[in-house]
Amino acid sequence: MPGGGAHVRLPRAHTAGTVALALALGLAGGPASATQASLLVKTQYGRVRGALAQGVIAFKGIPYAAAPRGALRWAAPQPAPPWRGVRPARTFGADCMQRPTPGDMAPLRTRPSENCLYLNVWRPAETSLKPLPVMVWIYGGWYVDGGTSPAIYDGSSFARRGVILVSFNYRLGNFGFFAFPALLRRALPAGNFGLMDQIAALRWVQRNIAAFGGNPHEVTLFGESAGGASVNALLINPQTRGLFQRAIIESGGGAGWLGPDRPLAGGAGSAAAAGVRLARRFGITGQGRDALEALRRLPAATVLEGVNMQTRGYTAGYVGGPIVDDRLYFGPAVQQYAKGMGARVPVLIGTNSADLGSMQARSRTALFREFGPEASAARRLFDPRGTLSLQQVAGEVGAILWMIEPARAIARTLAARGQPVYVYRFSYVAHSLRGVWTLGAPHASEIPFVFGTLRAHYGGAVTPADAAMSRALQRYWVAFARTGRPDPRGEPVWPRYQPDADRLMDFTEHGPIFEPDPYRQRIDLVLHAGLQKPGT
Repeated sequence: MPGGGAHVRLPRAHTAGTVALALALGLAGGPASATQASLLVKTQYGRVRGALAQGVIAFKGIPYAAAPRGALRWAAPQPAPPWRGVRPARTFGADCMQRPTPGDMAPLRTRPSENCLYLNVWRPAETSLKPLPVMVWIYGGWYVDGGTSPAIYDGSSFARRGVILVSFNYRLGNFGFFAFPALLRRALPAGNFGLMDQIAALRWVQRNIAAFGGNPHEVTLFGESAGGASVNALLINPQTRGLFQRAIIESGGGAGWLGPDRPLAGGAGSAAAAGVRLARRFGITGQGRDALEALRRLPAATVLEGVNMQTRGYTAGYVGGPIVDDRLYFGPAVQQYAKGMGARVPVLIGTNSADLGSMQARSRTALFREFGPEASAARRLFDPRGTLSLQQVAGEVGAILWMIEPARAIARTLAARGQPVYVYRFSYVAHSLRGVWTLGAPHASEIPFVFGTLRAHYGGAVTPADAAMSRALQRYWVAFARTGRPDPRGEPVWPRYQPDADRLMDFTEHGPIFEPDPYRQRIDLVLHAGLQKPGT
């Protein structure tokens, strides 16, 4: 899955024609004029030249920080080396070091490398009368997989709707979330290097996006799964104030669904202790500077340890995801928002109807027994016909626990303190898969609809109804990026979330419908039963 949760197998993606990319100089955004924007842009590190294709100028592979290898492995991102002349920006920079998960719906189109801190920008080819709104995308992949090169993340469709789309790479797995005693002895940030990369990319946007015609004061951050979890983390982090003004959280969990949160140091369960154990696997003893330097000299493939979304739970070579350091990451988002943390910006949040989740049980009877006196009610709500397998029921219950209930909890907390919040459910299943995905829309399946990249994934199987749903979904996302309200002209009205009414916009096979949450009874029952995700 491109999101940051468990692996999701989708039908093999069809490769769409590559959209040419490039960037533009000194643009603006509003009603477009007939003047074409420049392909040459001056950034803080040097000039870049993009490419024009089908009404879109885009740049690929712009360095936003130095390559994090050698002495910079497990270091905060440093400024990129400036360059002379004009740097071609027509191809993606390498995605970050990883072992891609077979069957991922967002297959990489680069060879992963430690030299990976690049970003991409898409913008309309025509200039406009005022700066354009900006949307910044964070990919998912459970913090071990993912990148910006997959075809379904192409930003051209957003650019054609009059916004600038930025995507960036950030460090993953053992490269992105690693602690070690020698690192902690220095008065520098340590541990959450992937989150540091995300903040560095957002700061690059603030300093440079105006040169591409974007408005640095009209930035919408959005991401899915681990990307959605990252949006939560960045909303909560005080260091990101002013770096974005709106946020979209797609299937971002929020209640610790990525696994038990680990402290930076202190005890066998800490991130630093996991780093020491990893070093020992490589035959490196000690915890001082010499041991750290030996770790930095290891080949990247060795440090990788073959970790991906399929293997991360089964190998001792995986040291985990975000680390609680009370500086960059503070723990489960639901708890932090309840404490009053988080930027007071408009938020659009939601999940898919058959989202990510699972429960451990030996049988259906044992699973329903976890609901105690409400076991019969659970059977009626989750398997009314008594025809589902244990895996299917465990997935339904797990989706409520991992994704759907935390999204509602966040929405209720933020709305109660006066923030504009808009809640959605994505229930639409592509026509070609309606005989396969019988329980609803799986985790991450909304992404090609949001990006308008259906043909990059489904190829010739895209129907007019599929395309219409994609247009509607993207229009809502773009309207939110423009105004902080998902109110595109000609689409059903989407009011702010009211906790008592518990209504949301459901993107169904019959179109967008604003209605009471159809999962409300399920969510309430799981809460009443006190169920918990395994391992938390």
